[in-house]
Parts: sequence; C-alpha cells; structure tokens
Amino acid sequence: MGQNSVRGEGTRKRVPRARELGWDDDLHGAGAATGAGGGPSEEAAESDAPASTRASRRRGGTGPSGRAATRRQAKKTGKRKAMRWVAITLSVLILGTAGAGYLYYEHLNGNIRGGSRAGGDSGVKKAAPNALGDTPLNILLIGSDSRNDEKNIALGGGRDDKDRKPLADVQMLLHVSADRKNASVVSIPRDTVLHIPECKDKDGTPYAATDNRPINESLQRGGPGCTLTTWESLTGVYIDHWIMVDFAGVVAMADEVGGVPVCVKSGVSDHPTKAQPGGSHLKLPEGTHEVKGVQALQWLRTRHAFGSDQNRAKAQHMYMNGMVAKLQQQNAWTDTGRLMGLAETATNALQVSDEIRSVKGLFDLSMQLKNVKLNRLTTANIPTAEWPQDHNKNILVKSSADKMFRMLRDDVAFDKNGDPAGSKPKPTASAKPKATAEAPGSLGVTVVNGTGSDTEPAAEGRARAIAELLQGKGFAQAESSQEGGNRPDTVVTYPKGDGDQGKANAQSVAKALGLPDSAVRADAKAENLTLVVGADWREGTVYKKPATEAGDIPDGAQVIRGDQKDCMEIFDPYKWDGKS
Repeated sequence: MGQNSVRGEGTRKRVPRARELGWDDDLHGAGAATGAGGGPSEEAAESDAPASTRASRRRGGTGPSGRAATRRQAKKTGKRKAMRWVAITLSVLILGTAGAGYLYYEHLNGNIRGGSRAGGDSGVKKAAPNALGDTPLNILLIGSDSRNDEKNIALGGGRDDKDRKPLADVQMLLHVSADRKNASVVSIPRDTVLHIPECKDKDGTPYAATDNRPINESLQRGGPGCTLTTWESLTGVYIDHWIMVDFAGVVAMADEVGGVPVCVKSGVSDHPTKAQPGGSHLKLPEGTHEVKGVQALQWLRTRHAFGSDQNRAKAQHMYMNGMVAKLQQQNAWTDTGRLMGLAETATNALQVSDEIRSVKGLFDLSMQLKNVKLNRLTTANIPTAEWPQDHNKNILVKSSADKMFRMLRDDVAFDKNGDPAGSKPKPTASAKPKATAEAPGSLGVTVVNGTGSDTEPAAEGRARAIAELLQGKGFAQAESSQEGGNRPDTVVTYPKGDGDQGKANAQSVAKALGLPDSAVRADAKAENLTLVVGADWREGTVYKKPATEAGDIPDGAQVIRGDQKDCMEIFDPYKWDGKS
C-alpha cells in the first residue's frame, strides 16, 4: 500500500538515523552512551542480556526501577540529541557568519583606492612626542575635480576634461592635538600661488619645482602625494596621511549621512552672469537647510555667490563642521548599523594614502577623532592677498601664515576652550634621558642656513654666525655649510641610526642655543649632527621662540568653531527672493 496522506496511516519509507549518514559524531561524549563511535549496538546489548531482562525490556520493564531507568535513559538520550543539534546549528552559524564577515571585510578592503603618502622629499620630520609619548595627527583632505568617469562628468560637466589630470579644488589640513582633545582645520584657496617642490608621479615621471603656479596644480604634478609634500614644505608640519574625494564621492557621503546642515543669510542662486559665466547652480532659500546629493556638491563648489575663494573655503568649513555634528548625533562611532553603512560608502568614495588603505586603518583613524567636542573643532583660512601678476590669483599673507603654521607645529590649539593651566597630566618619572651627551668639543656639528622663505631670500651669513656661536659654547668642531634652503623653524637633526646617543647629543646642541626640545629630530637621511637655522631665527645670537597662545588666530582667518551657528553672506548679483 502506498503512503497515506493522513499522519500515522499507511506505510512510510524508513528515515535513516543521523549516525547512519555519518552526522552523529561523538559530541559532548554522547557517542559512548548511545552506541556510536564503536560502542556495542542495541542488538548486541539485547542479545547479551539475561532472558528475564530481555523480556522485561520488551514489555517496558516490570518493576518501578526498570520503568524509572527507561525514563531516565530516554530523557538523557533526548538531551543528548538536542545538545548535538544545537551544537551543529551553532557551528554552522558561527562558521557562516565568520566567513561572511571575512568576505565582507575583504570586499570593503577591495573598495579602497590608495597611493603613496608623499610625492617628493620635503625634509620635514614627525614632531617629537610630548612628555606622555603622544604626537599630533595631521591629515590632508583633498577635493579632486576629476572627470575621469561618467558619474563625475555628469556632476561636474567638462566632458572635454575627461583625460585631463585632476586639480585639487579643495585642500584642508586637519590637525588633531597630541592629547586628542582639540582639532584645527586650515584651508588654502585653490588659486594661491606658492612654491611647489620637485615631485614624481606614481609612474616615476618627474616634475621640476616651480614658484609661479597655484597650489591646486600640485595634484597634477605627482598626485595627492605631491600635494602633501607641497603642504609639508610650506608649513613645516609633518603630515601623516592624505584622504581624497571626487565629485561622486562627495554626493555619496552626503547622502549616506542623510544631508549636511548649512545656512545662508538670504536666498542664493549661483547662476551664470554676463560678468561671470558658469557657476555651481546652487539654489537655496534663506535659512538653514540639509543639503545632500548634487546640492551638497553645488554648495562646496560655489564661489561667485559667496564672493571669493576665501569665502568658498569658509562655506566648505561650515559644511565640514555640519557633517561632524551630524555624525556625532547619529552615534556613528558606536552604532554598528551606521558604521556598516558608512564603511560601505566611504570605502567606495575615498582614496587614501597607502598606510591607511584598509578598513582597520580607516576605522582606527576615525577613532582618533571621536572624542573631539564641537566647541574644540576650529576651522580657519590662511589669509591671502591678490597676486600682483594676476588679480585672479592669490598669495599668502606671510606674517599670518607663519603664525598659523607655527601654532600647528607647536600643537597650540586654535580655540581657548582647553583645560585650565596646570591641569595637563605630568610626565611620568620614567621619562628620563636614556643616554648622556658626549663632550661638546668631540661633536661635529654642521650648520645650514635655512632662513629663506617663499617671499624672502636667506639671511646672509647666518650659518657662519651660528657656527661661531656654537664654537664659543664649546662645540669646537661646529662648522658652517655652503648648502642652504627654506625652513620655517630651526631644528637640530641627528642620524636615526644613532638612537638614544644621537638624540642626547642633539639635545645638548639645542640646549646650548636655547632651542626647545621639540626642535630635536631624528633623520634617516642625516649623516651627522646638523643644525638648520630656520626662518624663525633670521637675526641675533639669542633664539627667541615666537610666542603662540591658544586661540590667538590672526585677523582675516575667518574662524568658525564647530558649535557655532553661522550663515553665509550672499553677493548681491546672486541673491534670490525664493520665488523666481
């Protein structure tokens, strides 16, 4: 008779037991108790038992002890089966999840594009650790105007520029303090003319140094690594990483966070005019708005309606502050769901320097920023003036730029909201020199004149004057070098391979001249102890470290703090009444 559809009726095909399929492994020691794994079979156990016992078992047991034993055995067997299946299920889930997690992690890693950290040699070294062994973190943020694919062409126009090397439309240096309690952001307008050092492209193509081209061209002269080297040469600040985003990346990131809050004091329509063709086509009524998608890109690219490149940078700072605030509101550093979405979008949108080209690298980097409060995030522009040779281009205001760069080098906060004086942690007792400096007369010291800058030639005779000063202080082997260069700050470098002894010797030179401990740097390329007299010591025999105080930002820097609510002024021809 065939199988009946009613449960329990008719004949049913025998279902193999798990151990017959090879699935019933000896989990938690169950095999020995159930006959699996080489133990006696049920048939063998039955045949070996006495006749009375076999009869009792067939009847289910005649006495209380027999029935109880049967129930205990059944219960125990049921538990074992349950445990086996739970263990198998968990094993599958764990292995499956781990496999999927690994594949997803590799997928994210595969999204990330990278490149060399530097495109040339600026000679700038990482800042010396503070008393607690911490160093600042500096990241160069670059906005590229690339039209290298259809998405970017659709967003930025310029199909004819598809094969053109991109320019660095946006450049911001993000400085996070050594204690990770404050952050400063400085921008340089894209059309600012300054020194771009010698660089090499990723394929090895060399580009000679130039002094009459705008900073946005640095991206064409060796990629983002050259832009980083340009900033290092200019500021004297060692930059740890660069992060670059294109048009499509900006749109994707703005959409991922659900829009970024910005504000205009009047309605704006950045449209072409007779005087200024082109424009971003940004159109917003008066007030605060959360821009995303194409509108976010329009905000970042608007120049004419905001009146100048400096004001465009200010608008970009407003956007950046708004995005940080939005991420903090969304608990982006602790909410797993947000992290997953951000990770997927960011790894597709961003190109980064090779040393952080991984999900772990980017995550670790983001964790350095999560504790910076909005009232300790400060954005500012480096003040500029019109370039005499072309009124459409800018040059830096040297005195203001030098002051701001010095604050970054010395890790001085751009805000005044820090801890009260004396509240910073004290160095531990273990922070003692590990070597004793050798006698001054035994040390060979090469003195280099690095007092030149982009706007001033080197002060004549500085290397010779400071070498004689050192000789008078007992460093009899100090001698001046014919080499020169531009360096904003005075430093004493020693061969990295000399370790603690080299550091102790360099510190003795710095101390003799009244230089701060931060002036002592290890240099992998240095062949001997070298003093580079920087642009901060152009005259005199007594080093006077320029005073820098928290929050002492020069006029014209257009400072915005992260917790401040500000709105952009709109240039008259681009004001919109919100109707037409």
